[in-house]
Amino acid sequence: MTEEVGRFTIHLEQEEDYAFRVKFDLKKAEDVIMDEPPPLGERNGPNASRMLAAAAANCLSASLMFCLAKEDVPSNEVTTEVTCTMVRNDKKRLRVGRLDVKITAGDELLSSKKSDRCLTLFEDFCVVTASIREGIPVGVEVVNQAGDLLHKAE
Repeated sequence: MTEEVGRFTIHLEQEEDYAFRVKFDLKKAEDVIMDEPPPLGERNGPNASRMLAAAAANCLSASLMFCLAKEDVPSNEVTTEVTCTMVRNDKKRLRVGRLDVKITAGDELLSSKKSDRCLTLFEDFCVVTASIREGIPVGVEVVNQAGDLLHKAE
């Protein structure tokens, strides 16, 4: 059984053709223009697939940082790359087929005594990725700055 613990509303207003202005429910959040790629739109902003990929990558990065550092987060310790693979289903409809996220964590962050434990837990606390995984495969890797693989999940 699921229990509702929060709700938010985001507003979108059509700007022109397939471009929409996204207005978040946060006082200091800038509006974002989202647009479809040609031939529908002009690609004047990210489309929904790019925002989905960014949301998963951001959520995983923040979850790992929170587990490792809590309130004492060092700056410039994490870089994240996400690759979104687009596929066509049996009806030839375009779908997000897979996301692959690679997080590179800095030595200061990885020096946490909780590093091993966090590498096994952080994915489960990422709200977005855990939700997406119910329908889309998400691969996750964590490497150190030298490129050594520290964690991999399919």
